[in-house]
Amino acid sequence: MAKKLYIKTYGCQMNVYDSERIAEVLAPIGFVLSDTSDDADMVILNTCHIREKAAEKVYSELGRLRKQKATKEKAGGRMILGVTGCVAQAEGAEVLKRAPYVDLVFGPQTYHRLPEMVARAVRQHGQVLDTDFPEDNKFDSLPSTRTVEGATAFLTVQEGCDKFCTYCVVPYTRGAEYSRPVGQVLKEAQALVRAGAVEITVLGQNVNAYHGTGTDGEEWGLAQLIREIAAIKGLDRIRYITSYPAEMTDELIEAHADIAKLMPYLHLPIQSGADSVLKAMNRQHTVAHYKTIVQKLRKAVPDIALSSDFIVGFPGETDADFEETLKLVEEIQFIQTYSFKYSARPGTPAALLDSQDEYHVPEAVKATRLARLQAALNGNTLAFNLGAVGQTYPVLLERLGKTPGYLVGRSPYMQTVVVAAPEHFLHTIQNVLMTQAGPNSLQGELVNSAQRATA
Repeated sequence: MAKKLYIKTYGCQMNVYDSERIAEVLAPIGFVLSDTSDDADMVILNTCHIREKAAEKVYSELGRLRKQKATKEKAGGRMILGVTGCVAQAEGAEVLKRAPYVDLVFGPQTYHRLPEMVARAVRQHGQVLDTDFPEDNKFDSLPSTRTVEGATAFLTVQEGCDKFCTYCVVPYTRGAEYSRPVGQVLKEAQALVRAGAVEITVLGQNVNAYHGTGTDGEEWGLAQLIREIAAIKGLDRIRYITSYPAEMTDELIEAHADIAKLMPYLHLPIQSGADSVLKAMNRQHTVAHYKTIVQKLRKAVPDIALSSDFIVGFPGETDADFEETLKLVEEIQFIQTYSFKYSARPGTPAALLDSQDEYHVPEAVKATRLARLQAALNGNTLAFNLGAVGQTYPVLLERLGKTPGYLVGRSPYMQTVVVAAPEHFLHTIQNVLMTQAGPNSLQGELVNSAQRATA
């Protein structure tokens, strides 16, 4: 009988990709994905360490799972409990100490060795800890076949980070920057399209720092890689995330103008609108540099939409610094953003700075600034959505709506679109006339004269 596998994924798209690959690694030894941890034979928490109290949330979930594990054992079965991702990488031994009922703790670079880990845990009835940065690359050992749920897929091409932003733990949990060879990436992209992907999102911690070995033996950048991916028949859309502003090349900007499959939407995190704060963050770009990139992008693709990340209350951020951020938000008109209050990550340089009274920003001040920032950002999003009313967009219909007879999809600009459509249009691209807009989504009507199926 097949064994039930439940994976709970926290955090970024790269964790979503890793969870998919973990399921594929475990499939040959009999594990089949389940939608619930109830009666599961294996449960894996794929964790994130970026935000405050992320680890505590994991331990809270482990406490709940401990009860399920005990119940299964009383019934004569066994639940293998595993923790992976950035919390596992950062706190491996501590996880086993605080939660001794956990069977497996493994880092994001070692999950290709899961069948061996599972065998060791079952045979020895003991704990397995594997948080090395192994010499053998995991991508060389992962299954060549891919599974796709729906019409969209993630494809990791670059991992790790060499930038060492002072607030970030990624260089310590994901390691140094590594770019996969072009041939390997193209092979996986083709497998994803064969499995039903209409849209591929190319992933990397600093994806536009990609520098893989090309099929000609030369080093390729992300722009050249995307041009090759775009040549795959059956693939209609390409996106990429997350970009580092200092690595945004003219060649990549030109690719946006040249490649129709590359969507007119870019997530380009700046984090702050004040140069003094960017310097303290070690972001390696200035506000002026960022604005120059935006100008080039909009010259190449006039309708390109931008999103970003912001941290408020970074150690030493003044009221004047925050006002500079608000000015930037007004000037750039980001259509979507992720904004957070600064939270110290143990071991990072910013955490040491935050421990000093002269640099620490009080929580009440952070909360006030965040509320003001989000009000401005939400206003931009609503204005952009309202501007779409009356426009016709090609929408990739990704899932069933909450209301029968409706499907939900994404516009080229990543807007959520709800439309009345037959279920057989699911996972296809259809032209939709936008009729209503709100802060979080659009509603539209199918344009019958231009309907087309692509999957």
